Parts: sequence; C-alpha cells; structure tokens
Amino acid sequence: MASRSVNKVILIGHLGRDAETAYTASQQSVTKFSVATNRRWKDQQTGEWKEETDWTRVTLWRGENIAPYLTKGTQVYVEGRLQTRSYDDKDGKKVWATDVIAEQVILLGGRGQSGGGPSMDEGYSQEPAMKSAPRPRQQAPQQSAPAMDQGVGDDDVPF
Repeated sequence: MASRSVNKVILIGHLGRDAETAYTASQQSVTKFSVATNRRWKDQQTGEWKEETDWTRVTLWRGENIAPYLTKGTQVYVEGRLQTRSYDDKDGKKVWATDVIAEQVILLGGRGQSGGGPSMDEGYSQEPAMKSAPRPRQQAPQQSAPAMDQGVGDDDVPF
C-alpha cells in the first residue's frame, strides 16, 4: 500500500526586506525573500501579553512580474511547500536549511499597496496550467503594473 503525505505551507506575513531576483544560466528567474509571521499569547503566570516573530525564507521561481512589488513591509499571502537542503559552511561544517518553495504569492497590501502595484486580489501563481516559458532577463523593473490575468480573486484567499 502506498503511503500518502502532504507538504503544504500557507503564510500570511510581512516582508522583512526587498525581494532579490537572480537568474540561472538558462535565464530562469529566482526571487528570494523573507516573511515575518507573529504569534501572540497571554502568559499564564504573569498575565502579560507576549509576542514572538518567526522568519521564513521563501523562494519563488519565475516570479519576475511580481518581484518589483515585493518590498519591505508589504503584506503577502504565500502558499507552497517545504524544502530542506544542506550545505557546508566556510568552516566545513554541515548546515541544514529549510525554505518555502512558493507556488502562489498574493499581495495583500501594506506599504507597497498605494504605489501603483497589483491590487489586493492580484498575485502570482505557479499552477500547472499557468506556467510559461522562461523570460529573458530584464535590466530594470517595469514602471507599469504587470498584467495579472491568472484569475485570482477574493474567493482564493482562505480567510
């Protein structure tokens, strides 16, 4: 009997810094950014409210259209999967890192909302039917808003 498993991550948080986009040798874009999520609880002993922030690294493939809008402070919805990798640091010690590989990124607002970027219900999806060929490397971000015709609407956000 084949076993089943699920590797699904959903994050709603704010970007800690502007996203960085690079290109592979085959000119495929890869955008990396970090998302801060907060947890708040009441301490049972002191009665004080406490807050904890977790930082999650996110990798988005072929997202060059939305990358210019992924700026520090912007609130985003990220849906994807976990991927763990290892590498040797400069001292030769093995280091393990877990990242979220984004399949869908939706801008929810925040600091970048009034800057002429995509609206709240627009974003980027890597659903199989929506994949496109890699685009050539751009020299500078486009000034106009990208065409977001993926059909993402308010009903797609799970809250």
